[in-house]
Amino acid sequence: MSLNEFVMKKKRKEGRTKQARKKSLLCSSWWAEAQSARSAWHGAEPPRTLRLWTDLDNFDILFIYDRHEKVTNKMSQTQTLQHSDSMEAEDPHQESTKKHKSRRPANTAFRQQRLKAWQPILTPKTVLPIFFAVGIIFAPIGGLLLWASTTVQELSIDYTNCADAPNDFGPIPDGNVHSAFKSSNTTSRAQWKKTVETVTPQYGVEQNDATVCTLQFTLPNDIGPPVYLYYRLSNFYQNHRRYVKSLDLKQLKGQFVSNSSIDGSSCNPLKLGPDGKAYYPCGLIANSIFNDTINSPRIVSTSGGQEAANYTMTNKGIAWGSDLQLYKKTQYTNDQVVPPPNWILRYPDGYTDENPIPDLSQYEEFAVWMRTAGLPTFSKLALRNDNDVMVAGTYQVAIYDFFPVKLYGGTKSLFISTRTVMGGKNDFLGIAYLVLGGLSIVLGVFFTVANLIKPRKLGDHTYLSWNNDTPASATTTGRDTAR
Repeated sequence: MSLNEFVMKKKRKEGRTKQARKKSLLCSSWWAEAQSARSAWHGAEPPRTLRLWTDLDNFDILFIYDRHEKVTNKMSQTQTLQHSDSMEAEDPHQESTKKHKSRRPANTAFRQQRLKAWQPILTPKTVLPIFFAVGIIFAPIGGLLLWASTTVQELSIDYTNCADAPNDFGPIPDGNVHSAFKSSNTTSRAQWKKTVETVTPQYGVEQNDATVCTLQFTLPNDIGPPVYLYYRLSNFYQNHRRYVKSLDLKQLKGQFVSNSSIDGSSCNPLKLGPDGKAYYPCGLIANSIFNDTINSPRIVSTSGGQEAANYTMTNKGIAWGSDLQLYKKTQYTNDQVVPPPNWILRYPDGYTDENPIPDLSQYEEFAVWMRTAGLPTFSKLALRNDNDVMVAGTYQVAIYDFFPVKLYGGTKSLFISTRTVMGGKNDFLGIAYLVLGGLSIVLGVFFTVANLIKPRKLGDHTYLSWNNDTPASATTTGRDTAR
């Protein structure tokens, strides 16, 4: 016997075995149904008895059900009668059969996802113009944004370590000074000095032996108006959940809130003082307010020979109007509340008639601080001048140094900047637009060349992987292809 004949004989044998298996399963199923119908008559022979012939040699099965429908109906009637006559039917504790609710979605256009939709056919004639349009629009916008950012002039001086500065002016480390001006002919280096004086901050009482940090810098050209002066902090996480929630809105709105109510408020952990009186304002945000006093710049000399004068800046208008509306003058009296712990230098004797409770509706520095920042490095507006040009020359800024950033490993900086219609200095947005526009044009050119060299016919099914004539491998289907 040849190998081919042996293989064919084996396949025929396997085919007969599979066919016999299917018929055997069919026979078992029908036999179980016949036995069920017979038992419904309690052993009695039903009319025109159910007959079953089976040819075991060929597995040919022939079922003849005489009056099969009547047998089935009789069986259902008997079961119903037994159920009604049973004691279980009269049992009041018997649970009724619950009908299961179908989870099939309703046959509506929305549930069955048959709503009308626009499904565009993407062809080179529709896609390529989009690439070029995006590039032509985004690239000029990015260029304008980048140009606007370069016109912003700014100066940043980190004075964290000013307490270590000499008593006379000395150079500030280069890593602490960053500037961006139109003119690059800056010859003098920024300097600082530290002195210990008796000062009186704008909000507070006279402070003896206060550290005063004086910064001296030079502007190579005129800037502004407007000119904004910020303080910048780093590594200060105002976005911490417990920090953000630590306040009482009713108290900030000027309402009288009892000590017991404050004790149950969200001002944790700064709710009540040692004497049981409520802190005003309570909470972590108010307690940690930035308390360095930054004075207006003072002109020492001008490069153009103009008469020296102070460049006056104001703290009015530094807060958003919507923020100021959140704070009202309080209904507390001076003896009903105590200042937060970190306000002790400002109110050493507590709230008194000489140094009363602050009016938060007029305290714009407080409103600026209470708007918490989303990042650990942030800048907050301290002073502004919207009308006068800050002429080129040498300036000095005196800062009463109270805020302890070294306790948490942070830094603090003085930041002077101008603005444009797009805001402050931000190169990222312009660069992002330029990159996106340039990438769109490059992709448009690439796809155009590819379409001209090797175009594709619309709707060509030969590119579909499942439409190829290559048979599937055993690895893909998991079946044995040797059969």
